[in-house]
Amino acid sequence: MRLSEWRALAKPRESMSQKVVDVIEPVLRTLGADDDPHVWVAWGDDPAARYTVLAPTPPGLAVAAVRVNVPQEGPRVAAKLVRWSRVQLSELSVESQRGHRLLSFQLEGQVMKGIDADADAIARFVNVLFAAVDGRPWPSFDPPARRGRGGSTGPAGRGGAARGATTCAAGVRRTAGPSAKASAPRS
Repeated sequence: MRLSEWRALAKPRESMSQKVVDVIEPVLRTLGADDDPHVWVAWGDDPAARYTVLAPTPPGLAVAAVRVNVPQEGPRVAAKLVRWSRVQLSELSVESQRGHRLLSFQLEGQVMKGIDADADAIARFVNVLFAAVDGRPWPSFDPPARRGRGGSTGPAGRGGAARGATTCAAGVRRTAGPSAKASAPRS
């Protein structure tokens, strides 16, 4: 999610007020992030007082510790850029039961946990991190577009892959082998 989307989820709202975001954004830009970057916010135990913002940038992971209200000073952000070769990542763990998914992951000492839609969002964010650490092109942060149920919305209906063709994880098109079922044309 983008930083602006996290603002809408902030509880309490004051933890990401405009005054606080005005301190966070220039720090993230200095470390290589875009305007309104894709980030993960680790709220911690007391989000009204402090939390951590994690932002992938081309040179590394920006880790910003945010203090919401320093007495007599206002909000404060202390940040560092951790080069991709030094970023501490754990294994991505997913558990599934009765149609629900529970995901956990640890990034730079921050535990990320989520269920269902949150688990999917964490997984997309983590896949970007894995790609960055490996030096591969980053996958999209955004969820995949949902396809409708009409006949022309599938890949063959849009001039894409023919029936029986699939795309593997690397994006290479393969055609189903001889073991694939042949479907007779419908009349």
